[in-house]
Amino acid sequence: MTSQWNTVGHVMTHEAVAVGRDATFQEVLGTLQRWKVSALPVLAGDARVIGVVSEADLLEAEDREGGRTEGLTAGVLMSVPAVTVHPDSPTGEAARAMARGHFKRLPVVDADGCLTGIVSRSDLLKVHLRTDEDLADDVRFELLAVLKPAVAAALDVRAEEGRITLTGSVPDPSTLPLLERIVRAVPGVVHAEVRVVASPD
Repeated sequence: MTSQWNTVGHVMTHEAVAVGRDATFQEVLGTLQRWKVSALPVLAGDARVIGVVSEADLLEAEDREGGRTEGLTAGVLMSVPAVTVHPDSPTGEAARAMARGHFKRLPVVDADGCLTGIVSRSDLLKVHLRTDEDLADDVRFELLAVLKPAVAAALDVRAEEGRITLTGSVPDPSTLPLLERIVRAVPGVVHAEVRVVASPD
């Protein structure tokens, strides 16, 4: 169903790697290298996200301190405030936030600001890597949600490499403009061709 691809919560990675505010420079660096990520959420004791520490933050601190990184902690190194999203945020909103801040990933937090996962650029791109069968099923579901069952059943949905072709007939001509909007709104659809005609009874 399309709705499950529209929100961050359904594409995010639930197992998020993070560090506490007291993690040392070396601990942060080691965690970044071990997990092959470019940034980590920094958590308070109650799991609230209070900042993000990145490779860029480490490099900047190392340059500023002349290589003397002893005593530096994540709480000192991190960038604040952290840019976060909620599980129910639209995937488009997360993508825009990443683009604005040039981020590769964002912490996902609950209503209390506690970490629940991480969403990355690759997670968001999953929407566009779906099979044609998935896309066709989602289009059918969305049509069924808007049209009467008999009308939706009379429409044929074909998908090929993300391109949807919709054929058939509908009894109400005013429905025709709506059909293309429904198809184009399904995440992962790259093109919509609506060949539906109005055929009043």
